[in-house]
Amino acid sequence: MTEKTKKFAEEMDRLIDEGDLLHMAIRFDCHENEFRQALETKNKGDEEKVAQYISALPNFRNEYQAWFSRAQAVVKQILPDRLANFNSYYEYPKVRKEIDFENYMIRDYLQGLRITRGGGSHVIVDGSAAIPEFEQQLNLLKAARAALDSTLMDLTAVLQADLFDSELDSASALAKGGYLRAAGAICGVVIEKHLLHVCDMHDIKTRKKNPGISDLSQLLRDKKVTTLPQWRFIQHLADIRNICDHAKGREPKKDEIQDLLSGAEKVLKTVF
Repeated sequence: MTEKTKKFAEEMDRLIDEGDLLHMAIRFDCHENEFRQALETKNKGDEEKVAQYISALPNFRNEYQAWFSRAQAVVKQILPDRLANFNSYYEYPKVRKEIDFENYMIRDYLQGLRITRGGGSHVIVDGSAAIPEFEQQLNLLKAARAALDSTLMDLTAVLQADLFDSELDSASALAKGGYLRAAGAICGVVIEKHLLHVCDMHDIKTRKKNPGISDLSQLLRDKKVTTLPQWRFIQHLADIRNICDHAKGREPKKDEIQDLLSGAEKVLKTVF
């Protein structure tokens, strides 16, 4: 395991630990009495320990969204085929004739939705229905972590990331030395290789034998892998790269190369 992969694994472990605490938090919020009783039994009636544990639990409604965003990015990178499943546990269906236990999602819980009948005497569904939905999200994150250790995992992206970091370091050194065109050319190659790998990950085929940054960016946009702002940003980087590749054109400017360097780093971190 490379140093970069090791750090990524450690970040995932921390994210899973946060998820486990959020799991306890939502269970406590929805089933407080049962939760306290289980803790008291586990701690042999030590009320101080029970109180300390409960006070240390996070506020699910306040902290879930940040956790969701980070976990979503991990699942998208390691288990892209399961991303839709991961998101489905949060977002409720666009069309619901009625709300019940089966279609009550985490977003409903965050909004405090509770369905009752008979003037509130009979509960149809409440926040407890979101618990299994969150458990599935947490299980998917744990599956992604297991895949990171598996010999079956495609490590191409991880290995490429280390190589790209090295190449961008070289480009930065060239830029500092005044070799702007060479620095820009290296950045362009890094972006191109990364986008080509992203296309492969999403099984997106190109008809061109040697597609450029613009070609690959358009394919990813057409398949909705990237957003419109991302597409525009990459097109801007492609324009700068073209200046660097055309020896008979004008010389690239220093600020353009800095944009290309920082832009390449951003693309590597946000497009996958």
